[in-house]
Amino acid sequence: MEETEDAPAFHELPVEEVRAITADVFSVEEPESVGEVINETIDGPGGDLDVRIYLPVGDQPFPITMFFHGGGFVSGSLDSHDEFCRRIANTVDIGVVAVEYRLAPEHPFPAAVEDAYAATEWVAESGSEYGLDTDNLAVAGDSAGGNLAAVVSQMARDRNGPSIAHQVLLYPPVSADQDWDSMEENGQGYFITTEDLAWFDDKYFEDEIDQMNVYASPLLTADLRDLPPATLVTGGFDPLRDEGIAYAERLKEAGVEVSHYHYDDVIHAFVQMAAAPFEFDPSQEALADIGADLESALK
Repeated sequence: MEETEDAPAFHELPVEEVRAITADVFSVEEPESVGEVINETIDGPGGDLDVRIYLPVGDQPFPITMFFHGGGFVSGSLDSHDEFCRRIANTVDIGVVAVEYRLAPEHPFPAAVEDAYAATEWVAESGSEYGLDTDNLAVAGDSAGGNLAAVVSQMARDRNGPSIAHQVLLYPPVSADQDWDSMEENGQGYFITTEDLAWFDDKYFEDEIDQMNVYASPLLTADLRDLPPATLVTGGFDPLRDEGIAYAERLKEAGVEVSHYHYDDVIHAFVQMAAAPFEFDPSQEALADIGADLESALK
């Protein structure tokens, strides 16, 4: 695969510019139509917490997938992943609930984690009021959002929280350790660099010791038993490739059912390119795989 020479050097930019780039890259002029979009504000751990509910056309109630957006815990929003959530809702015929969790550096770890978990609890308790089937609940996320989906799955187990039927983890950062072969092999020239990843970590964590918290680095969790079945996606040219593979293997060793889809010739964030204007073939394939797993888990 050719290197992505024109990719922005996030670590050299101000936070606001990184956020603007993230908002722009995946924006679309004409988003895919769904049955209904509901914007709601709920009580979160830090105050008001915005969520966006996507309902497909069809008979309610719909199974639910919580979606946590990527962006290094620093950028991303309901709008940056709007088209992707619409695709998931229509592909699987499910309700999708996206979460506008608090971002670093203004709100460092564990703000995003607690927001994601609180939103999941709210949906489990109140989702039926919005045409959602609270007995069929999955969590999903890309990149930083994949980390949150993995962590929310662990928190729900540890806190006797909502019953989660499935977790979808798209190229998640799951380890504080950067000593992986994929970091060296793919750390330059493939959209996201090792310097970028360090920059995001620096913004997300106030103290280095926080990186060792299992709700920041779920790969460090000693016991991965009794977690929901997982769909895990990794890419060959992603610096995060190897830690994602390691997490899939750890889950399997713990007796968790795992569908691991690895796509060789792709970069970080490639699944987002399933939506317009990219419509990248491997991304379409990955979206179909994810959709099939969610459909099987929730119906």
